[in-house]
Amino acid sequence: MTTIQPSMPYQWGLQRNITPRFGARLILQGSRLDFLWDRSGFVGSFPPAQGQLLNDAFSEIIKQLENQVSLGHLDARQQRSITLQHAGFTCEADTLGSHGYLYIAIYPTTANH
Repeated sequence: MTTIQPSMPYQWGLQRNITPRFGARLILQGSRLDFLWDRSGFVGSFPPAQGQLLNDAFSEIIKQLENQVSLGHLDARQQRSITLQHAGFTCEADTLGSHGYLYIAIYPTTANH
């Protein structure tokens, strides 16, 4: 007999063994990235002050990612990954050769790995 187990909630973004982290799947259109809130989520909990810092840093992280796309370091047709740091956070990004998406994981630079 098979027991049905409740599934884990879907975790968006790059899967990393790091907590806390924020993950998202962004839409890559040309050199622009579109963020969809319903394709993002948190694993673990950020302390309130650190969560606010992430919120404040997020738009600059997106700008840096768009710059990497413009420079050709990220390509939607080929799997490529980059790591960047900003304001105490590390952002890993990879297209996974998905033809239109960019997957990210953002976590405190000093997070537990």
